[in-house]
Amino acid sequence: MSTAVDKLDRATGPVTFTIGDLSREFEVTTRTIRFYEDEKLLKPRRQGQNRIYSARDRVRLRLILRGKRLGFSIKEIRDMLDMYDAPEGEVGQLRYFIERMRQRRDDLQRQRADIDQVLAELDALETRCEDLLQGAATVRDRSEAMP
Repeated sequence: MSTAVDKLDRATGPVTFTIGDLSREFEVTTRTIRFYEDEKLLKPRRQGQNRIYSARDRVRLRLILRGKRLGFSIKEIRDMLDMYDAPEGEVGQLRYFIERMRQRRDDLQRQRADIDQVLAELDALETRCEDLLQGAATVRDRSEAMP
């Protein structure tokens, strides 16, 4: 199966992609890509009614999807992408990204601790219910055995 990257042809100039190319490559809907365009995260050029995405747009889409998968908000992703274009460039983006990753990791560790606590409470409650059920069965068996 060919991907949008296979369209690379150094002899004919810059590589471009259609919305369908990117949709198939990244396994997202065209609506998702248009949403990121509406959010000003992607800036394709227009050729009539068609959107033409550049290699830069493709990289930005990859970063957007990675950011979403890691749990970053659209605003945080926008800030990271904007920093990449800022004079400080990649260094500022990396510092910001490191800080956001640390915060995200802390959030996930807190959530994991909360989940572990809830699971322990559920285990204890289940054990208690099983004990009560066993006790009720024992009482019922005794009462049925009595004349």
